[in-house]
Amino acid sequence: MASSLDPQSLDTGTLALFVGQAAAALVQERLADQGFGDLRFSHGYVFQHLIDGEPTVGELAARLSMTQQGASKVVAELEGLGYCERTPDASDARIRRVRLTVRGRDAVDVARGARTALEQRLADRFGEKRLGEHRNLLVRLLDELGGTPAVERRAVRPPR
Repeated sequence: MASSLDPQSLDTGTLALFVGQAAAALVQERLADQGFGDLRFSHGYVFQHLIDGEPTVGELAARLSMTQQGASKVVAELEGLGYCERTPDASDARIRRVRLTVRGRDAVDVARGARTALEQRLADRFGEKRLGEHRNLLVRLLDELGGTPAVERRAVRPPR
């Protein structure tokens, strides 16, 4: 199906943003279909810091460039939904660390599976080589615009 959208009618950044939003919407649909419909796109910014670590709320706030109160609020929300929990630090019980629960890890697995299925769909539609060339260009654009370090450190922050 050919698009009626003129490729020159949008700048590269906006077009890339729209592609990303469409891909994210498909992942959200898959999450909802698998029983995780209460997750929002913005929760992913928190999840990225819980996949391989157990930060304190203060550390999470600093990584997300938000107040400790704001981070505490989103952690409480995710706790209430069953995706994360606060546990005592192994060396100091006064310190509470935030970690994913089994439900949280299951949601991560479903999201990863949805992204893998989407990549396969795109490869089937456009060809592995062509898709790879476009992915390489997007990485080069990200690098050119200074976004690579944040992605490498899993430190992508929500848009302001």
